[in-house]
Amino acid sequence: MRLSVQNQPGDAIDMTELTIPVDRRTRPIAPLACCPSVQFIYFDAGGGHRSAALALRQIIEQRYPTWQVELVNLQELLRPVDPMLRLTRRRVSSETVYNGMLKRGWTYGSLPLLRGLQAGIRLRAAPIEALLETHWRRRPADMVVSLIPNFNGVLFRSLRRVHAEVPYVTIMTDIADQPPRFWQEDQDQFIICGSDKAAEQARARHYRPERIMQVSGMVLGPRFYQAARIDRRAERLALGLDPDLPTALIMFGGNGSKLALTIVERLARLPFAVQSIVMCGHNRLLAAQLARTERCCAVGFTDQVPHYMRLADFFIGKPGPGSISEALHLGLPVIIERNRRTMPQERYNAEWVAQHEVGLVIRDLRHVGQAVTVLYRDDRLHVFRRNALGLRNRALFEIPDRLASIMDRSLMPLLR
Repeated sequence: MRLSVQNQPGDAIDMTELTIPVDRRTRPIAPLACCPSVQFIYFDAGGGHRSAALALRQIIEQRYPTWQVELVNLQELLRPVDPMLRLTRRRVSSETVYNGMLKRGWTYGSLPLLRGLQAGIRLRAAPIEALLETHWRRRPADMVVSLIPNFNGVLFRSLRRVHAEVPYVTIMTDIADQPPRFWQEDQDQFIICGSDKAAEQARARHYRPERIMQVSGMVLGPRFYQAARIDRRAERLALGLDPDLPTALIMFGGNGSKLALTIVERLARLPFAVQSIVMCGHNRLLAAQLARTERCCAVGFTDQVPHYMRLADFFIGKPGPGSISEALHLGLPVIIERNRRTMPQERYNAEWVAQHEVGLVIRDLRHVGQAVTVLYRDDRLHVFRRNALGLRNRALFEIPDRLASIMDRSLMPLLR
């Protein structure tokens, strides 16, 4: 059985219908905010925090060119109190251990690990805050923006002791909080969140209404908003794929996953032909194993993820907020799993996908064949695609203006 997916009339697809043009209008900057200093706090435990910070800085540089945006890696600031660096004689950091666990898929029972990390932060709060206070004194800022979870309590308290009037903002890079003390703390700060659920959680924690700023989704890279006119049939042929077959994009972060091998094998068993583009990241072994697989294109680490997504019809992967949001923004329905391997902060994402009817949630991706069959039954693919395109995520462009409004408020007393 051969299931053919045809393009819209004409082989070339105008991708402007799938993207939102960049709004280049610039808000006026407060008179005394000629060169405001803003610190973005991030770390590399997982890839989404740095990428969100870089994306926002790029848009801020366009809209508010006088702002001085500095990216501050919290891991580097806290090296003197990192327990893993002490245990390994400064060879392996806690961040490296965490990323190694993600790379190997060691995420079973990760909730106790999360609570253990949070307990460790509370126990070491005094030396952590002392290091941060030293940083705030040496590198004062007009606004501090955190793009990380778990550390917002120590960051906020240390900043308040040194610079009591500097606004502190947390930008959530998860769709929802995983209380307690994950993203949202009991403190008088600004919170920027990308879902109704996260905003409800903030209200439940008694954040002041004016401190809760909801935007339309997660932060995506600017390339996901660039208009592109591509010939999908020609591009698929260039990759050695059939121009008309249903095409899955399989992605498990920057290090890939051997689970992709199982998924490709399950797709090959379907009664109709399905091909795949597998994003292998830095996993050269995975790319080599897939290189000779029929109806499969293995792609190594690349910054052209939006291009490959535009060549696919649907997404298969982990339920991370970034990859889900990227796929949906480009009109790809998602197939994700939710089980004991799912990270605690990502479990709500499956519920969010089901609520918005933008994809399918299964207990194990080894059963992905059944999900793909359902996806192509009764026009479900097109319904999910329409719902995905209706989300209209503009968070990348909304957040800089939210930050500007916070900056204006903080400078208002100085203008009197």
